[in-house]
Amino acid sequence: MPNRLSGESSPYLLQHADNPVDWYPWGEEAFEEARKTGKPVLLSIGYSACHWCHVMAHESFEDQAIADVMNRLFVNVKVDREERPDVDKIYQTAHQLLTQRGGGWPLTMFLDAENQHPFFGGTYFPNDARHGMPAFPDLLEKVASYFDEQRDEVRSQGERLLGVFRKLEPAAGDETLVLEASPLQQARDTFAQTFDRDFGGFGSAPKFPHATIIERLLRHWRASANEAEPDLDALLMATLTLTRMADGGLFDHVGGGFCRYSVDRYWQIPHFEKMLYDNGPLLAMYAEAALATGETEFADTANQTANWMLADMQDENGGFYSTRDADSEGEEGLYYLWTPEQVEQLLGDDYGVFARRFGLDKEPNFEGQWHLTVREPIADEDAHAAIERSRKILLKERMTRIAPGRDEKQLTSWNALAIRGLAIAGRSLDRPELTAAAIRAVDFIISNLISDGRLLASFKDGKARFPAYLDDHAFLLDALLELLQSRWNTAHLEFAVQLADLMIEHFEDRENGSFFFTANDHETLMHRPKSLADEAVPSGNGIAAFALQRLGFLLGETRYLDAAERTLRGAWKAIEEYPHGHVSLLKALEEFLNHPEIIVIRGEAGEIARWQDSAAKVYAPRRMIFAIHSNETGLPGALADRKPLDGETVAYKCVGTHCDLPVTTWEALAADLSEANS
Repeated sequence: MPNRLSGESSPYLLQHADNPVDWYPWGEEAFEEARKTGKPVLLSIGYSACHWCHVMAHESFEDQAIADVMNRLFVNVKVDREERPDVDKIYQTAHQLLTQRGGGWPLTMFLDAENQHPFFGGTYFPNDARHGMPAFPDLLEKVASYFDEQRDEVRSQGERLLGVFRKLEPAAGDETLVLEASPLQQARDTFAQTFDRDFGGFGSAPKFPHATIIERLLRHWRASANEAEPDLDALLMATLTLTRMADGGLFDHVGGGFCRYSVDRYWQIPHFEKMLYDNGPLLAMYAEAALATGETEFADTANQTANWMLADMQDENGGFYSTRDADSEGEEGLYYLWTPEQVEQLLGDDYGVFARRFGLDKEPNFEGQWHLTVREPIADEDAHAAIERSRKILLKERMTRIAPGRDEKQLTSWNALAIRGLAIAGRSLDRPELTAAAIRAVDFIISNLISDGRLLASFKDGKARFPAYLDDHAFLLDALLELLQSRWNTAHLEFAVQLADLMIEHFEDRENGSFFFTANDHETLMHRPKSLADEAVPSGNGIAAFALQRLGFLLGETRYLDAAERTLRGAWKAIEEYPHGHVSLLKALEEFLNHPEIIVIRGEAGEIARWQDSAAKVYAPRRMIFAIHSNETGLPGALADRKPLDGETVAYKCVGTHCDLPVTTWEALAADLSEANS
């Protein structure tokens, strides 16, 4: 019989709806049952594309004997960490404090139902004792006995843990301290120390595609470009990493898009799951790198990533799905693997050049089969054409295979990352269809994920759920500011203002600075986190400060500028101590110290588009360009002063709060931009 998860919308929870485990979704019903029966809560957190989550499910949660132990001793709660990042953040931190080890998924925590305090935890546990880990059924018996026999110790440990949580919170922002630039250089120097100068990336295996770090280095290089000695090493670190990732097996050379991480130093063999939250930022990064360097490989990689997102991840409603699983037919990576015989039969005369390019003439690199990675450069246009023909043939063949599972819930924050990437790529690569796809995704969110004036976090099967988190608001505000530069829409600006106001009203810690992860009217959990560091996705606080500053300068609205500054002050101690872990906040700090340049062009459609396109064809990350038709009236704030002129195109340029005289010829604007970049 299906358990209580059968009524959920999450694909991950539905994967467990037929388990013999009597699962509950997170909620008061589960904790009330635990309090009534005196049982502890077993909390299991994972997500649908997680390989080891599947392993633990098959080994333990689908096993009747183990399920009987779980049901007898615990109230069992299953959580999709993508739907409930608030719950996941709390118990990942708790796991780290309790075990002194990093967490991950599946996360297995044992809680006291009286107060949701954890008293023991781990990640994956095998069904039988092996690899130095206890058998899961034996562990369950011991944990339940400890809870029954040491209840006072459980309670006191929970209180101590809560005290540590409180100490981890950032101290109140100091209004007297001077925010200065040294953390920017310190972060760059730390990245240089861990940079792999042979294969790109930072640190050793496993290697992750950290778009925030690459962007930080590219912006650092660009900021130094006018100095006597530009920081070419920062440019090298960014571009070598981008090149090695695009050439390696982290990138899908047949279908486009990036996998989650590389298991080796060389970017050759990935963990094969594909996440929307990686591909949106990487799309933006490759498009910007193409603009900065002129490298066609970066543009090609961006184009193929965008093509995959539109073909495989965008729903008919305009929103984007979350993930593609690593496994198909029970094996990780199987969907992506080839043999030389298969490929030669499909490609015929084009096989030779394709085999040399992607290593099919070398030894197999993954469990006796071949995962495609670049081994030789493309020699000429004929070879390039042959590879493009071959890629299309292989993609058509691969689509006949059983594809990895796709998690089709649509998350606001991850959609925002996709929208931002598509907006940047659309104008950088001259692909208006990417801009159109981003607009469809925004309109999907406006139509489906706002209720009673508040944003929601997740959409699936026609239903929106869960109050939105800080990341949803901050990422979406940032994405809208990028999209407005690709195609102006006053309704989207109004939506951006609504999001900024919601963040300040419901998430800001006015007393101490920065933003909580959950709203002030959110469900009460054991702790209300305030996350500052970048994780798999950028820091919500960093993106909030960055986007609020930009919106504040665009509209001349000091409320937004003040909230951004309070965030930086509230986060300053963390920024100073670990600048390399707070890269998104460093981007906000950079524009706090060196204000963004904002250009507003008014006039008729064709001419303002020409001016905008010409102005946008240089990598200037602190520049924003908005082309607004003369017919647009009633614009808010400082935009009301950027009036059109009868019969003329006019451009207004401001840097922070300082504005130049308007110019009415393209030549004058071009000269102004050239001077700014000289």
